[in-house]
Amino acid sequence: MQNLLNPGITIPIGDGFTIYYYAIIIVFGIICAAVVAGILFKHRNLPADWILDLLLCVLPLGIIGARTFYCLTDPSTSIADWFTKFRAGGLSIIGGVIGGTLGVVLFCLIHKLNFLRVADCVVPGVILAQAIGRWGNFANQEVYGPEITNPALQWFPMGVFIDDVQEWHYAFFFYESVLNLLIFIGLFLLMWKFTKKPHGLALSGYLFGYGVVRSIMEPLRDSQFILGSSLPISQVFALCMAIGGAVLFVAILLVNKKLHGSFFGAAEGEPSAILPRYYSAEERKKMEEEKRKKLSAANANKAEPSRKEKDVTNKSEQDQREE
Repeated sequence: MQNLLNPGITIPIGDGFTIYYYAIIIVFGIICAAVVAGILFKHRNLPADWILDLLLCVLPLGIIGARTFYCLTDPSTSIADWFTKFRAGGLSIIGGVIGGTLGVVLFCLIHKLNFLRVADCVVPGVILAQAIGRWGNFANQEVYGPEITNPALQWFPMGVFIDDVQEWHYAFFFYESVLNLLIFIGLFLLMWKFTKKPHGLALSGYLFGYGVVRSIMEPLRDSQFILGSSLPISQVFALCMAIGGAVLFVAILLVNKKLHGSFFGAAEGEPSAILPRYYSAEERKKMEEEKRKKLSAANANKAEPSRKEKDVTNKSEQDQREE
């Protein structure tokens, strides 16, 4: 629902082009997610500048997934409205997650990386972007809960006043934003502090945490914000995410136990903590140049004694002739 009181920033181009606050907040969330992923890339021995490659893979597929999922599941929107009514709104977080996952897979195929290793670096930023993005719902005055009739509870952030209906409603967007932020803190600390862990634990934590939060919040929303005509599609997908996260978590630990004799790391040593270092094309070029310089210097040092020995031999022969 568009906030008609203050929709965004209007640029004086033609009849006026409005950049909605919803879009500004979403873009800010994407930037924060990229920064977090870049920090974790560097921390996990991946080139930070590969984040640009990651964004080129993830953003287009994420947007396509978010819009397509919404058009397929919203009763009032058809797939024919995919592009024609794009600026009228309609993006699904779960659809964006599906499309973004395909983007991460593509990125891993291009750079020949372990998917779980990259996903662990990406999901903390994703949940942070989702926490920030929920404030776009505040700007649009949408994704709220039932009406608040008790005047004692009619205050923000317990509730939010909706201009269109002139009523107070529970601020579900705020509740979900706070819960997502707590998940982000947990996942980031897991990635930053516990380096001796199998790949995939952060991904399983994201799937389980967000899946549980979304599956609880979804049925409590106002009915107009629940996707699906007869079946709450988003809730079904959220439950699948939660179950999938729990199964993935157990599977990762069991596989690590089988390979290394311990659920975390290894019974002797910590092979999971030894992360191979990856280099960007520019870094590899510098390394090759340094290698060539060292090789040239080594060859020059080898040639120098040979010249000295030759000079000594020539002088000795000359002395013998003089004698």
